[in-house]
Amino acid sequence: MAHSGNILVTGGAGFIGSNFIRYVLEKTAFKGRMINLDKLTYAGNPENLSDVAKAYKGRYVFVKGDICDFKLVGQLFKKYQPSMVAHFAAESHVDRSIFGPKDFIETNVNGTFSMLEAARNFWNGRSDVRFHHISTDEVYGSLGRTGAFSETTPYDPRSPYSASKASSDHIARAYFHTYGLPVSISNCSNNYGPRHYPEKLIPLLILNALEGKPLPVYGDGKNVRDWLYVEDHCSAIWRILLRGEAGRTYNIGGGCELKNIDVVRSVCRLLERVRPSASNAALKGGSYSDLITFVKDRPGHDRRYAINSSRIRRELGWKPAHDFEAGLAATVDWYLKNPAWLAAVRRASYSEWLKKNYASRK
Repeated sequence: MAHSGNILVTGGAGFIGSNFIRYVLEKTAFKGRMINLDKLTYAGNPENLSDVAKAYKGRYVFVKGDICDFKLVGQLFKKYQPSMVAHFAAESHVDRSIFGPKDFIETNVNGTFSMLEAARNFWNGRSDVRFHHISTDEVYGSLGRTGAFSETTPYDPRSPYSASKASSDHIARAYFHTYGLPVSISNCSNNYGPRHYPEKLIPLLILNALEGKPLPVYGDGKNVRDWLYVEDHCSAIWRILLRGEAGRTYNIGGGCELKNIDVVRSVCRLLERVRPSASNAALKGGSYSDLITFVKDRPGHDRRYAINSSRIRRELGWKPAHDFEAGLAATVDWYLKNPAWLAAVRRASYSEWLKKNYASRK
């Protein structure tokens, strides 16, 4: 599947965005230019694409800027004339949204409005273009023991993060219905893989385990998530951009439901194979599983998510290429081989941010 026009990617220095840029440039027949607009907040790391910038000089363009800067966004449309937008940029961590919701409303709601309005003004009624908005399954709320989210599941967000993403979904959908802007939306399950900021569960587990630190598990550890390897997510988004229907929503899931505690134990077992605890001085003779620590549950913690991705499988022929075991092995291997990346990321300490912002709200 080839495309020769330019693509404007927002949030392309973050986890999923950087993997998407890498996937399209390295593994597809894309021939155009990739313009990456990123504000470079704590989770945006230029190192995620430093090798891509060198390998695709002239075809990869980085612009540091804010999606809420309507003037800048308009200038980028005019200068690069993209025929596609892949809108990843978002504040995305539930815990951060609980302690600091303002940034989530500003970026996820107002920023999405800015992007949609700029696209509407520049494309001016064209139908041969596509604005794709990337969202989350958290907008649907929480499931019971059975069932799965479909594209018609009513929205029921439970955190400031999911509420802000639900709002941006509604705005994107309204731009299709009101203005005819060719918009598509995808709601994905929990992503994991290389270059994931270490506040998220799997990279946090890997790094804490290697350093002999507690492996925190909220509540009883039985909250269920559907896990999706990030490259599989990127391949789905690319397929939607090329072949998806405007006005359509597509759920993207890995078909891999696991309790959080089972994810923690899987990480421990894998680390025992590739870097045995007996040889890790930080553990002082203990095992990785000894580090598992149950902590107080976070407010509004949804019990279970599960994605029904039959629409994208049926209509666009997509399916994930990685099961959880293979994806987790690739993820652990990447973190073990990239200590320089970790050192750079940790300059923006999440723990310090949390301490500072939480203390001010007590």
